[in-house]
Amino acid sequence: TGACKTTLVSLLTRFYDPTTGSIVLDGVDLRDYKVADLRNQFAIVLQEPVLFSTTIAENIAYARFGASEAEIIAAAQAANAHDFIRRLPQEYDTVVGERGMRLSGGERQRISIARAFLKDAPILILDEPTSSVDMKTEALILHALDRLARGRTTFVITHRPSALKQCDVIVRIEQGRLVAIEPGLGVA
Repeated sequence: TGACKTTLVSLLTRFYDPTTGSIVLDGVDLRDYKVADLRNQFAIVLQEPVLFSTTIAENIAYARFGASEAEIIAAAQAANAHDFIRRLPQEYDTVVGERGMRLSGGERQRISIARAFLKDAPILILDEPTSSVDMKTEALILHALDRLARGRTTFVITHRPSALKQCDVIVRIEQGRLVAIEPGLGVA
């Protein structure tokens, strides 16, 4: 709390630029990229998922214009969301309500993860992806996130050590300052 995690995400995605220094991606200053091109390189799973008052399928498809029904279902399966979606009366055509409030927190999170699977971006930002779910749902989400992170540069912002088990590097930020860079739990 108060460690500037939102600032970090905003800098990476160029919602604003650093006032001093630079942030580089593959050796290129982020300011040298077109903003839209840069943001297309990111999939973001937020602590409080952004869902629209439309169907589950449309919420997932928001990640990629023109996605087929089969691609949407495959993304939901990869996110461990397909089974709960199939149990809903209208399945993928279920309207989730304003901000997805007709779904539980874990269900909303898995829809957000399905969207990230569908986007298939090379860089993934996970902002407290399991902060408000029970242990069973956390296990489902972590399993899906392990699959999602494979082959991607992934930033995990979390207070929960269980979400860091696959990290190569852990960066600790306290009160807005970088205090440590350590080998991750996934490094042998």
